[in-house]
Amino acid sequence: MKKIALLLLPVLLLTLASCADTPYSKGQQGAGFGAAGGALIGQALGRNTEATLIGAAVGTMLGYIVGNEMDKYDRQELNQAYEYTPSGQSTSWQNPDNGNSYQVTPQPAYTQPSRPQQPCRQAEILATIDGRTEKTYTTACRNQQGQWVLQN
Repeated sequence: MKKIALLLLPVLLLTLASCADTPYSKGQQGAGFGAAGGALIGQALGRNTEATLIGAAVGTMLGYIVGNEMDKYDRQELNQAYEYTPSGQSTSWQNPDNGNSYQVTPQPAYTQPSRPQQPCRQAEILATIDGRTEKTYTTACRNQQGQWVLQN
């Protein structure tokens, strides 16, 4: 069992190193770093395979939660844009944690014939991430509680 743990740790660290330049979510990146840190702490404290695996599991969960919180600010700002920004006007913000900036221009609300009680809005988003600006379009529709929910 100890051989498995010793083989697992380098694989985990190599996987984390490859995540640095990939477009994973902050939650996924946080989970990866949390798993590695948790495994190291578990091994240091318990000095056995079980402690290493428990440390990795706890670290994964905590890392995902922390990483996901970093994205929550931007989702809140985007929801504010859908809720309060007049159609055709832009609103912008900069994330204080990562420096990414966004400019959002919502379009008029509309309803789909299949769901006449559910208003939707499209928005153009200019996102500047790591110095690169990209344009994308999103659509959000109101759920039954009246909140805007991004559509896939």
